[in-house]
Amino acid sequence: MGKLVKLIGILFITGGLGLLLFLYFPLLKEEIIYRSKISLQKEEEKNIEPVSRDFGLIIPKIDINTKVFANVDANNLDEYLPLLTEGVAHSKGSSLPLESGNVFIFAHSSDTPFNILRYNAVFYLIDKLEENDEIFIFYNGDEYLYKVKNKKIVHPEFLKDYVGRLEGDNLILQTCSPPGTTINRLLVIAKAID
Repeated sequence: MGKLVKLIGILFITGGLGLLLFLYFPLLKEEIIYRSKISLQKEEEKNIEPVSRDFGLIIPKIDINTKVFANVDANNLDEYLPLLTEGVAHSKGSSLPLESGNVFIFAHSSDTPFNILRYNAVFYLIDKLEENDEIFIFYNGDEYLYKVKNKKIVHPEFLKDYVGRLEGDNLILQTCSPPGTTINRLLVIAKAID
């Protein structure tokens, strides 16, 4: 009887670890790729062609090259969730790259462990961005350069107030923090470079 209980325990532990590995594999893969790139130190920068010149986002440091969906209601799950399976979303009411003001773009790092495989986790690595890292926005065929100023973790109820106090022409990238939860929002604030 004791051997059977021990065997069942081992099976449950092995199954649980297998499930965790299955759920978190996409995030682990991105982390491993990022860390291996850093350790190998690319010898030459390549000219990256954007996925979309109509509205696209490229962050060379973390290999993001994705489509941006314009004027998406950030308060409407039914509107933005399907789009976040294919790219990132520009928040309705925020500025567009050719306008002055804050351009606000949001995406998942992954909202819950069970949705990691369902939704695009394109912003999983934005916490790796540091001051002066480059971010490129392509809009209507034009290219706009931004450089990271800082990062901030904000509780969702304070997000609107914090963003409303930012002055100048900024690009704000937002995702959930820590990855796999919806507890806080990680904001990466980048300044427009003329």
